[in-house]
Amino acid sequence: MHDDRALVEARLKRVLDERIRPAVYPASVPLDVAVWNAPGEPVPVAEGLAAEPTPTAVGEKWGAPWGTSWFRVTGTVPKEWAGKTVEAILDLGFDENMPGFQCEGLVYRPDGTPVKGLNPRNQWVRVAAPAEGGEEVRLHVEAASNPVILDYHPFLPTQLGDKETAGSEPQYQLERMDLAVFDETVWQLVIDLEVLGELMQELPQDSGRRYDIVRAVGRALDAVDLQDVNGSAAAARAQLEGVLTTPAEPSAHRISAVGHAHIDSAWLWPLRETVRKVARTTSNMTALIEDEPDFVFAMSQAQQWAWIKEHRPEVWAKVKKAVADGRFVPAGGMWVESDTNMPGSEAMARQFVHGKRFFLDEFGVENDEAWLPDTFGFAAGLPQIIKAAGSKWLLTQKISWSQTNRFPHHTFNWEGIDGTRIFTHFPPVDTYNCSMKGSEIAHAAKNFKDKGVARHSLAPTGWGDGGGGTTREMIAKAGRLRDLEGSATVEWETPAAFFEKAEAEYPNAPVWVGELYLELHRATLTSQAGTKQGNRRSEHLLREAELWAATAAVRSPGFTYPYEQLDRVWKTVLLHQFHDILPGSSIAWVHREARATYAAVAQELNGIIDKAQRALAGEGSGALVFNSTPHTRDGVPAGGACAAAVDGASAIATRADGGFVLDNGLLRVEIDGRGLVVSAYDLVADRETVAPGRVANLPQVHADFPNMWDAWDVDEFYRNTVTDLTEADRVEAGDGASVRVVRTFGDSRLTQVLTLAPGAQRLDIDTEVDWHETEKFLKLAFPLDIHAERYASETQFGHFYRATHTNTSWEAAKFEACNHRFVHIEEPGWGVALVNDSTYGHDVTRTVRTEDSGTTTTVRVSLLRAPRFPDPETDQGVHRFRHALVPGAAIGDAVREGYRINLPERRITGGADVAPLVTVDEDAVVVTAVKLADDGSGDVVVRFHESRGGRAKARLTTGFAAGSVAVTDLLERPLDGVTAPELADDAVSVTLRPFELMTLRFTRS
Repeated sequence: MHDDRALVEARLKRVLDERIRPAVYPASVPLDVAVWNAPGEPVPVAEGLAAEPTPTAVGEKWGAPWGTSWFRVTGTVPKEWAGKTVEAILDLGFDENMPGFQCEGLVYRPDGTPVKGLNPRNQWVRVAAPAEGGEEVRLHVEAASNPVILDYHPFLPTQLGDKETAGSEPQYQLERMDLAVFDETVWQLVIDLEVLGELMQELPQDSGRRYDIVRAVGRALDAVDLQDVNGSAAAARAQLEGVLTTPAEPSAHRISAVGHAHIDSAWLWPLRETVRKVARTTSNMTALIEDEPDFVFAMSQAQQWAWIKEHRPEVWAKVKKAVADGRFVPAGGMWVESDTNMPGSEAMARQFVHGKRFFLDEFGVENDEAWLPDTFGFAAGLPQIIKAAGSKWLLTQKISWSQTNRFPHHTFNWEGIDGTRIFTHFPPVDTYNCSMKGSEIAHAAKNFKDKGVARHSLAPTGWGDGGGGTTREMIAKAGRLRDLEGSATVEWETPAAFFEKAEAEYPNAPVWVGELYLELHRATLTSQAGTKQGNRRSEHLLREAELWAATAAVRSPGFTYPYEQLDRVWKTVLLHQFHDILPGSSIAWVHREARATYAAVAQELNGIIDKAQRALAGEGSGALVFNSTPHTRDGVPAGGACAAAVDGASAIATRADGGFVLDNGLLRVEIDGRGLVVSAYDLVADRETVAPGRVANLPQVHADFPNMWDAWDVDEFYRNTVTDLTEADRVEAGDGASVRVVRTFGDSRLTQVLTLAPGAQRLDIDTEVDWHETEKFLKLAFPLDIHAERYASETQFGHFYRATHTNTSWEAAKFEACNHRFVHIEEPGWGVALVNDSTYGHDVTRTVRTEDSGTTTTVRVSLLRAPRFPDPETDQGVHRFRHALVPGAAIGDAVREGYRINLPERRITGGADVAPLVTVDEDAVVVTAVKLADDGSGDVVVRFHESRGGRAKARLTTGFAAGSVAVTDLLERPLDGVTAPELADDAVSVTLRPFELMTLRFTRS
């Protein structure tokens, strides 16, 4: 037989496009349209419905950027349509290639009942099925004219990303507002042909199954009367019945489809628009659930559920019913799908505390899975946090985006820094926006790396990023793929059902140890410095507020612990850790609001702290220093307050060759006439820190124009060009033992103050940058005279080691990485820490010197970038950073100094010292939280961990009469099967594994 496959495939495409798809709606009549444009921000639904609109028509332009237009559409179903299914087709000017990225709408009935959302792939509204003829139709559409930021030519700078700069030019044009007859038989034929045509393309060219489909499709197209598609569609479908009912091979890959709409809580739209995106999407999903008995939809991010409850009670009622029916599934157990690299220990824990508690309180649902499909890599401390929250599984997709190395597993056990293992799945479909295309399903089966030992994978199915969710077309395709020869099988399931099957079939899954590093989007560790500083400062202010408020509530009669206030502020901070806010990859509007939010958070938390500390200090004129760090500082105990005592003195002298020498008896620092550190000599160890012939605290500027994803990416070639900022405008003595250095470069100005404090074995570096560069990357370099094959970066509840070399492509790909408060590098017996108060990105490289064969290991901290997309003014303005170079530091010193720089002492006057609420007798055991229990019982909760990577024994003593103690999970629930340590004399003794996390809950007697 002649090979006519290509002929049939080309025929199929044209007949579908030009004859069959248009016949889905064989008859239509126009609707009457009127519009009211809301002034300013969106208005309540009742106000939008009550507003008096002005007549408009198809073809008219509408919608200023970020505006809201309320359309009223009215009409009458023709009498001759009686008995037929009638739908309204409401095309606001959609581009079907941009679901979630342009205009959208939510349809209401006149009484305010939400019907469904409108988006480029979902433009229909069911009016009658069957119609009686003569029905009056009246619908209202709350339409959002969100501008297109990521266009066909992506990454072009645009002012559309902020309402303040976007202008008022209409963005869209009404394309279609009709009542139409919906021919379901033709629609089903479209789905039949799409599924078979897509499957046919994926099958081997010489397979019998492919030829079976080719012949069946040919017969079906022969049966279609191109002048009467509607009358011949049933006959065409009959020709396909045989090939659509042939069952799949027993060995076929099995896909669990989960209805999904990954909605970024902010990205190319502001937070307020996400509230409406969630309402539109959930309205669509609850409607689909009513129509499709097998469909299951899962939605993560408790914050988004809370938005529906608060802002759209009419939608919330439908959601609650669907949850009760088991069809609308709370997923993930986190407040938002946060970044996981940068959030601190407690913040990462609270993502699960607040997320899981919301789903428990509202629905009685306990999440066993963490659901993070789009997060930009995963910190090595996360598995322990997931387990401590009472969960056991993790799903993500993003690692498939890595540019250099392909991850070797799709299903595996992920082991964190403390040895905790979490059963983890990367869907091999390689998208969290699966649309049930044959190419996607075939890719999942072919791509699955665990063949032969496992056969299940998951496919998050539905339009996402900007929302939209699953469509009826996706559900119809999945129905045909449930058991179809040549394809993987597809079944709608909950995330929990998938994980139970996957874990049961793969009891000895392989293990991956350490971070899940995304070999992409590395610049998110630096972009939008103001947002990152706001996050870091908020995390530490929350620590202080809980610590001092708990201490005051226990010690000071009349002081009330601010439960609701702290709960609200925590949720605000957690929201801003969303994986497009904290990483700096959102539009200007988002970051402008974030900076204002962080300022308000700081003011509120400082108020709580001040009130609590004054209640504790009482009346008096004594000078008290409050120490919020987990270590004694200058004689002040951790979590206590008293007068501070600093031993020693610092001196400054001029240097013979220009510049200055700072000396405090522990450290001698030489700063040359250019303001660069040429020596940092550890007088205790009799050892130089700075590599021979090199200078430290060296500002360096690189050109920074990545190939794609401007705010997200820094490509390795940025290192090919560098400008060392060695020239100084001024180098002068400052206050005390300090040197002030001023440099100008480009259109920017950099001012630094280098200080050597009495009794401190560290050089404090305060940097102010008035930044006005474009597409540049600013770093601060510290070449160290250390030979080391690895270095430590702080992560949640511990630290993680990375290589300093590039032996393999895996190591070479980590040319920009994340740390929290410190980076530490050492030879046996001597090390150096570089600590910071607000930066995350860094790089570490090593070279061998030809003159002495010694090794120079250079640590560089990333300060600022200047990408132009999606915010063309990224980071422009004044920024302040604090760093400290700590020669002679062991890992414990790095931990201590990291806390010190992030938790400055607070000085007030009072009448009495403040004893700590909790003391620990072992510095390796770090307390990360002291608070009152969230349930309002008045119990005291203490969370701590081993911080140095070794075993530790510690005695924890309470500064109050303790009645009992329990070991709890992060949600402060006693752990089953775990024996609490013995409580005697208000103290307990604990033994911790390396990096082990523990939470104790004390009742007060």
